[in-house]
Amino acid sequence: MITEVIKRDGRKENFDPDKITHAIFKAAVACGGNDFDIATGLSKKVVKILESRYIDETPFIEDIQDIVEIVLIKSGYARTAKAYILYRQKRKSAREIDALIGATIGMFSNYLDDKDWQVNENANTQKSINAMNNYVREIFTKKYWLYEIYPEEVRKAHEDGDCHIHDLGFFGPYCAGWDLKQLLIDGFGGVKGKIESAPAKHLRSFLGQIVNSTFTTQGETAGAQAWSSIDTYCAPFIRYDGLDFKQVKQCLQEFIFNINVPTRVGFQCPFSNLTFDIQVPRTLKDESVICGGKPVNDRYGDFQKEMDIFNLAFCEVMLEGDAKGRVFTFPIPTININKDFDWNNEVVDAFIKITCKYGIPYFANFINSDLSPEDAVSMCCRLRLDAGKLRKRGGGLFGSNPLTGSIGVFTINLPRIGYLSKNPEDFLSRLRRIAEIGKTSLEIKRKIVENQTDKGLYPYSSNYLRNVKERFGKYWYNHFNTIGIIGMNEALLNLMGKDIASREGREFAIEVMNYLRELLIEFQNETGNFYNLEATPAEGAAYRLAILDRNKYKDIISAGEDIPYYTNSTQLPVNYTDDIFEVLDLQDKLQSLYTGGTVQHLYLGEAIEDIDTCKQLIKKIFENYNMPYISITPTFSICNTHGYISGEYFKCPVCNGSTEVWSRVTGYLRPVQNYNSGKKEEYRQRKKFKVPEMV
Repeated sequence: MITEVIKRDGRKENFDPDKITHAIFKAAVACGGNDFDIATGLSKKVVKILESRYIDETPFIEDIQDIVEIVLIKSGYARTAKAYILYRQKRKSAREIDALIGATIGMFSNYLDDKDWQVNENANTQKSINAMNNYVREIFTKKYWLYEIYPEEVRKAHEDGDCHIHDLGFFGPYCAGWDLKQLLIDGFGGVKGKIESAPAKHLRSFLGQIVNSTFTTQGETAGAQAWSSIDTYCAPFIRYDGLDFKQVKQCLQEFIFNINVPTRVGFQCPFSNLTFDIQVPRTLKDESVICGGKPVNDRYGDFQKEMDIFNLAFCEVMLEGDAKGRVFTFPIPTININKDFDWNNEVVDAFIKITCKYGIPYFANFINSDLSPEDAVSMCCRLRLDAGKLRKRGGGLFGSNPLTGSIGVFTINLPRIGYLSKNPEDFLSRLRRIAEIGKTSLEIKRKIVENQTDKGLYPYSSNYLRNVKERFGKYWYNHFNTIGIIGMNEALLNLMGKDIASREGREFAIEVMNYLRELLIEFQNETGNFYNLEATPAEGAAYRLAILDRNKYKDIISAGEDIPYYTNSTQLPVNYTDDIFEVLDLQDKLQSLYTGGTVQHLYLGEAIEDIDTCKQLIKKIFENYNMPYISITPTFSICNTHGYISGEYFKCPVCNGSTEVWSRVTGYLRPVQNYNSGKKEEYRQRKKFKVPEMV
């Protein structure tokens, strides 16, 4: 006998046959019927079928309604069945509308009352009306990707926590590198009905066009916007305009302040990365200067003096910070260092000085690398798919070489695989299954983005990528499908009880990395598209996946104490050691296996006082390790009254007022107070590195 029924929300309630009778009678009345006894008889047939089918089970409400339809049709009441079906559809639509209204109200309440951790998922955002609108919009966009575009297998993998599909709240590609030479030739614009600027003839104009281009492409791309060789391309304008150091500094001050204005959705600053050559690269030395969109008789190699002025002025503005002494989060400068790098140079000293104080630049290792800075500059011109090997995207964690980038990022939850696997072979088998889901999601996204570019959804990007389209038949041909990993350390602990610092753990981690590299080559052969392997920044994913796993598997091992998180990519636990060179010894092989973004952050307790010490540290690292990218990240604090303070002080040592404590969160500088809960816990556990006295 049926005693209970399961409702749509999973709750159980007492089974009432009269409700079936009344529903059938209501459908009959809609068709002109009025015999309640017939409805009662049909209801009894429904109950009889239910009792024969659900002897030891409780039926769902939808199961009962399906049986009502069958009974009506088989009993010859087709019109009543049709009315009943229409009634069900109307009720379903009404429920969906009610659910949508309820969910929308919930979104606003969650944001306004800080009930959802994702309000602070990204430290680059700040609570505001703009950010609230973006928060609501992103939730709807996520649902569209997951329920309208991706197949169920992909949706379930993300929602259940087997993986994390990044930037689901944005309907576009992930990150992109753009070409300053193209901007010099074309000027800013290329979109019908929108304002256009002629090719720049002056430094201030060119810097303004870079800002405008960054703003517009950021609106079409979820992640970082990168520009290479900015100092080389800007230098000639200094001579042509007859500018002195003070005037150049003023131009750069305007540029840096403008690019840090929160104009992006979510009340964010555009995420920008600039690569500096410091010395004119061989590939550009004999190239004609572009001014006013046309080549002139001068060569870029003739403007080293002006290039030095540009770089010194840039560093001085960055060193001073804003009116409160607060660091400029963007642009993130990347400095390429090769064997011929001139360490005894005032420009290098200037970049090292901002490193010692704030930790602003990234440093790229071309000393122990098979790629040169010149290759990076020219990569967009010669990018060809060799399906038998993986190409490096270039540009580090948040950079990209000109006209390259990433379509999207799919991060694999390694700790869960480690927890569920019986042995290493089972681990690799499960890893392959999730990576295959990643391939499916990225290939679908690539097709969607390419198709929508053709339809005009990304007008500025399509203008900048038009030559790629002409050459290869696709706008986004040069852009990679990016697969990332998270929590290798916790995966090893769950699988074998060894951490990534152990010999056994490190050897298996290297085996996993090589397995993934081979798998991505297989994906390239299969699809004809570029793939790369990234040490995912995972600002929100590190917390989200750990929370899902802890709720699902009570004894799974994660990082963190009361608040769980996963250690980024293949990094050591953040509290493992304060010895820089111990970390480098243990991480060098692993870091060099990535072909997408990766960086080793060296978190320090305070500023480095001596620039020679910092310089020697970087030099020693790059001469002795294959580590592709590093950052030096001193901790510092900002008092609203007294400005910059070296070290961590949540209260100002002068006035005892509250301060902002700044450090890197997954690669960019933000106040610790802005971090999400998982990243705050990670910061709390970090051991700060000690700079060796004798480097």
